[in-house]
Parts: sequence; C-alpha cells; structure tokens
Amino acid sequence: MGDMMHDTAEQEEKIILVGVATAENDDTEQSLDELEELGQTAGAVTLAKVIQNREKVHSATYIGKGKIQEVKELVEKYDADCVVCDDELTPAQYNNLQEEIGVKVIDRTVMILDIFAKRASTSEGKLQVELAQLRYRASHLVGGRSELSRLGGGIGTRGPGEQKLEMDRRLIRERITFVRKELAQVQKNREVTRKKRQENPIPVVAIVGYTNAGKSTLLNHLTGAGVLSEDKLFATLDPTTRKFSLENGEEMLFTDTVGFIRKLPHHLIQAFRSTLEEAKYADAILHVVDCSNPDMDAQMHTVYDTLNRLEVGDKPIVTAFNKIDRYEASESLKDLHADKTVRISAKYGQGIEEMLESISNVLKANKVLLEKVFSYEEGEKPNLLRKYGQVLEEEYQNEGVYMKAYIDREYLYLFEEPKERTKEPWEE
Repeated sequence: MGDMMHDTAEQEEKIILVGVATAENDDTEQSLDELEELGQTAGAVTLAKVIQNREKVHSATYIGKGKIQEVKELVEKYDADCVVCDDELTPAQYNNLQEEIGVKVIDRTVMILDIFAKRASTSEGKLQVELAQLRYRASHLVGGRSELSRLGGGIGTRGPGEQKLEMDRRLIRERITFVRKELAQVQKNREVTRKKRQENPIPVVAIVGYTNAGKSTLLNHLTGAGVLSEDKLFATLDPTTRKFSLENGEEMLFTDTVGFIRKLPHHLIQAFRSTLEEAKYADAILHVVDCSNPDMDAQMHTVYDTLNRLEVGDKPIVTAFNKIDRYEASESLKDLHADKTVRISAKYGQGIEEMLESISNVLKANKVLLEKVFSYEEGEKPNLLRKYGQVLEEEYQNEGVYMKAYIDREYLYLFEEPKERTKEPWEE
C-alpha cells in the first residue's frame, strides 16, 4: 500500500525556499523570487521563503542550527513536501539537511534540471538533460538506492520522458557513457545540417535574452509559428528555427535559444551549450530585453556574461527592448554592447518593422555590393557568386554574364582580379 501513496505527481508539490545572503551577495531576495517562478514552472507552489544572513554558507548544513529549526517548524506548519535551497549543495550539506529536516531537500540546480527534463522535446535536448542529471546524480549519490526510493515522486525525480531516476553508481556510469555516445552522433548530424545551411546564403539571426524576456512571443509574431510561448521560465529548451521573408524579398532564418538565468551552474552551461551553439554560428544576434523588469540591467549583464563564457563574441548585435507597452520610465534605454537598439512590443507587434530593418542593416554592414561582368570563360565564378552571395540582378550579355550581388567581405577575394605583379627595382 505504501508505494501507492506516492503517486501524487499530479498534485502541486508544496515547497519552502531557503537562501543565504552573504555580504557580497545581496540579490538573494530577487534570486528567491526567481526560484519561486522556477518552482511554478516545475509545478510546485511556494509556501514560505527563508533568508539567512551569514558571513558565508554553513559548510556542513548550508544554513545554521537555528535556521534549520525554523525551517523544520515551517515544514510541519505547512505540511511541505520539499525544501529548495537557492545554491548548489555539496553532498554533505544535502545529506545533513535531509537528516535534520526529514523531508526531501533539493537545490536550485536540481530544480532547473527538473524543468529542463519536463521541457526538452528534441532528441538532442533530451540527451543533454539526461546527461546533466546523471552527472549531478553521480556526484551527489550518497546513500545509494535507498535514499532515492524514499523520495517518492515530484521535483528532482523526473527524467526527460517518463523514466524515474533511480540507479546505483555503476549503472549511472554505464548510462553516462551510452548517452555521451548518442550525443556525439546527434551533434555530428547537426554539423551536417549546419554545413548545408552555410551553403545557403540566407543569414541566420539567433534570438537570445534572459528567460521570460519575450523571445518566443516575438518568434510567434514574426512567423505565426505557434512556438510554445507562455509566462514560464525556460519555455524553450530546444533551438527552433523559422524562416522569415521581408517585404523586399530578403530572407532571414530566426533561431530561438534557451533563456539565460542568473546562477546557472557551470556544468549546466555545458549541458545547454547545444541550444546556444546556434548563437555561435549565427550571422547576427538579436538580444531581447524585458524593459518592464526592474532587474533589467542585471539581466542584460547575465546574458552578455553567458555569451562570453560560450565564446560568442564579435557578432553584430541588435538589442530589442521588449514589453515597451509596460515600460514606465521616461529615460532612454541604452545598451552599449549593441550595434543598434530598438523598442518593440512583441505582443502587440509594435516596432517590429524597425527592428527587422535594423537587423537587415547590421547584416549588410558586413556585405559589399559587387557589380561585374564575368566573361564566359570564367564559368565557375557566377556559380560561386550565386552560392556565396545574394544576387540582385543577373543578365546574359554579349561579352559575358552581368551580375549585381551582395557578398560577405570574407568571400570577396574569390572575385577580385589577380593583381598584376609589379617588378621590384632590382628585377629590372
């Protein structure tokens, strides 16, 4: 009978959030608010938030003795299922807290992984999530199977798809090896699609931004694609790419990436590289910022910081200040990292034209207009230009093929005349 009781995954899990505010880390309150949103996304309801002010995190139990008592009383008072800590716990902290408090204890990382597990939809996304979960599990597996089966269901026990995450160390190691092989294969296939895309001159624009900034809403507006867009953190985990045609016939591919978030643990960055890889190979980046959020500056900083960690440096960036319909203040909105900034409302379609024009302009900044007649002997060159350039006009004339096209500066050398070598004075 005992096990039957655990089947309450559909009911909302009741959680209590715990954070530690150290001297140099005073955004604990915002961080817990974000953790509460994460909880909602994971299907849990937050009943209380506890912040302890300490010089530093308690090395054995994360929070001190007195606070543990306070959390215990809250757990009993609210009949909570789970305590969520705002920082990544060490195996010892995790074990000790679980002993002391007597209900399931998880940390921010497990929560994020759980949401990722629920949301991942492509095979690559699922493998990435499973790998991150397995690695986390391997480093935190303390009591082996027994303590896991005691947890019942809920946050932290879900894998992508439906599998439960109960395994011992040996099995975890084997599974990690297997998943890594699968991933390598998937990534190989992805390289192939990317190569195909590179042969196609349509420029790729990667949409990045803090989670919940409105990227999916914008993509929906642009393409009527009906991508999942909801007011939840991490609604998009897998890169979705959509083609968009401007009125002048210009085409762009927009590709969406996972939302960035503060305190995203380093090994998670590794795990979600895949969805951000897209940004690395894009021709330009569209950075969507929620300007109605009081925390906007910190969020923009997180995005640029993460882009740097992923080594996505020197791409042209257009920043779109979104949710302008909810923006109160009168001062101007600035982003010094961007080549161009625009104000938009993805929801109401405001400012979208201007945004597309800006993207088109920054893409062109790297292009040169080439106008040339290729003699019929140079049969190869018109083909190369069709492959690497955006042809505007083409006409067969007596002396050869007249072409007018935009071409990336880096390919220009293919079409330049070989220079006449001037003789050095001593060669006379």
